[in-house]
Amino acid sequence: MISVHRPWPVPSYPWVIRMRWCNLLFAHWKVDASVLRRLIPRDLELDKYDGCAYVGAVPFTMEGVSPRLVPPLPGLHAFPELNLRTYVKIDGKPGVWFFSLDAGQKLAVRAARRWFHLPYFDAKFEIAYAGNRVEYSAMRTHRGATSAAFSAVYYPTGPIYRAKPGALDFWLTERYCLYAADSAGRLFRGDINHEPWPLQLAEAKMKVNTLGDWLGIEMKGPPATLHFAKSLNVRAWLVERVS
Repeated sequence: MISVHRPWPVPSYPWVIRMRWCNLLFAHWKVDASVLRRLIPRDLELDKYDGCAYVGAVPFTMEGVSPRLVPPLPGLHAFPELNLRTYVKIDGKPGVWFFSLDAGQKLAVRAARRWFHLPYFDAKFEIAYAGNRVEYSAMRTHRGATSAAFSAVYYPTGPIYRAKPGALDFWLTERYCLYAADSAGRLFRGDINHEPWPLQLAEAKMKVNTLGDWLGIEMKGPPATLHFAKSLNVRAWLVERVS
């Protein structure tokens, strides 16, 4: 059961996609706000925490992906995904802005580009598990796209907890919409819903990280924060135009 605890009501019309996010790492860096400001639409306000802007690299795997009223389809319902994101707001609704979403399922990449206006890219992944340790590598293979790669070993180091409102970990993770723009520059918002994140503190060894290089985003040092989540069920709605 998805509990309704978000800061604004869920849409009145039905959600369209269900999914489960698994073995997820939130790795966040503080970055120069002026760099991010020029990379997002002017109508969006760059969201900051205590005056600082953040970007996140988020590797995970998708499971149980399927449209509403359709059972998970073999070969399509599970695939890895890696996103590079920052935080924005408009009309009092804080959300996520994705610079890139690399995925290991070609049909999902094209559907997300077409229907959600999101910058999805084809990528090749290698993922292995040893106990709680996740060895995760991704390399972008999308035709005509700028290359990017990510490789890390990560694992949880503490018990599951729920972030408290007002805390940095809450601000980074408890966001219930995404923003996107189409080729004409029109802005869209897409709602999601899920239970509060079951977070754990984490450790990670970053081997390769060129996710931000093509955008001029500096992510070479160690992350400012690291959090792990084992599993979370999510529902998503179609995007709507932001006037």
